[in-house]
Amino acid sequence: MAKDKMEKLAKTMKDNPNYPSPKPVDLHVGNRLRMRRTLLGLSQEKLGEAIGLTFQQVQKYERGLNRIGASRLWDISRILDVPISFFFEDLDNNASVKNQIPYVPGLAEDKAAFNYDPMSKKETIELVRAFYAIKDPAVAKKVLELVKTLSGNVKPTRKKA
Repeated sequence: MAKDKMEKLAKTMKDNPNYPSPKPVDLHVGNRLRMRRTLLGLSQEKLGEAIGLTFQQVQKYERGLNRIGASRLWDISRILDVPISFFFEDLDNNASVKNQIPYVPGLAEDKAAFNYDPMSKKETIELVRAFYAIKDPAVAKKVLELVKTLSGNVKPTRKKA
């Protein structure tokens, strides 16, 4: 019964044009925040502690549900060691209302509504972090060649004789 009520509420809110949904820029900034935080190996909790917020608030920033104010973005950029412009890189200047992803509280977002970006996947960020942790350049090169070979999409580079 509770599930039925939740579904009805979600449909009502989704169909309501006055119900606020995340703006494309807020979603983009949130995704960039999540990507950088994850790349540095920081949890939402640790970032929240560093800026004086709960992990839930960081989560809302990352999902684009709450907008990040200028002074807060300044603090976050200093903690994550990136310029403020980092959060706006690759932002589509032509983002329009039709590209907004509707938000329904209590339900997971529709995955089909998101554009696929391999850099936003947790596994990609973990792979990059682990790769850059390899101290020996020769080993790093061999790992890169291995991954290229396993993927089947990119031919490994050959040594010239």
